[in-house]
Amino acid sequence: MGRGVSKNRWVILAMAMLLFMAASDTGFGENVYDWNFKPAKNNQPPTTEPHYIELLDRYDGYFIGDTDTKNIYLTFDSGYENGCTDVILDVLKEKGVPAAFFVTGYYFEREVDLIKRMDDEGHIVGNHSWNHPSFPDLNDEEVISELAKVEKAFKTLTGKKMNYLRPPRGTFNERTMKIAKEEGYQHIFWSFAYVDWDPDAQKGKTYAYDRIMDRVHPGAVLLLHSVSKDNAAALGDVIDELKAEGYQFQSLDHLTGRRFPLLDQ
Repeated sequence: MGRGVSKNRWVILAMAMLLFMAASDTGFGENVYDWNFKPAKNNQPPTTEPHYIELLDRYDGYFIGDTDTKNIYLTFDSGYENGCTDVILDVLKEKGVPAAFFVTGYYFEREVDLIKRMDDEGHIVGNHSWNHPSFPDLNDEEVISELAKVEKAFKTLTGKKMNYLRPPRGTFNERTMKIAKEEGYQHIFWSFAYVDWDPDAQKGKTYAYDRIMDRVHPGAVLLLHSVSKDNAAALGDVIDELKAEGYQFQSLDHLTGRRFPLLDQ
């Protein structure tokens, strides 16, 4: 077999794998989607798949805000603790910036003081499931249980309800989005992310700063992971520079229209 034919086979296999990742299948005979967006150059807003937009519209989800205004929505996925969340909260408090933290059951079992601090300091605490499974792999009752266990723990701690969900692993389908809406949740996806979630593969403050500043855009929903020391180190400089460029940091409640808090910028 010639080298050209072999190369073509690998291209076909790679394309097939990409299609599988974008819409694989569960034991329920359903498509499974992995959230993705298509970055643009020169700090322009990204796009995503048309059928993702249709699902977001149908089930009141968001991945980006108004792209004509310089608002930023800062969100953190918090699956477990790595000693960085207090540092991040210190920076947010110093800069007067709101954020959303999507937490798992780990925090209610081991880091309840951090949950209390997030809430006490005015940040949104969102549902990231109790055990971080892929929701499309679960049946309806299991999805509801994953949401309800986090919700119950948060309500017991704070007396408050949760409104926002970030699906664990970024996987979803119409069934799981429908369940979440019926349980009172809005999906919050993202229009910016980078490879920051591996504590053993951190590349330094400057790397994190450059990745964020290269892709930030009006209406951005930034996804950062709170386990990243790089994010914790770069966050203050990112906030200062974006404010200098005219951006305002807003709450997810501003994005969704639940309420419009006045922020000291």
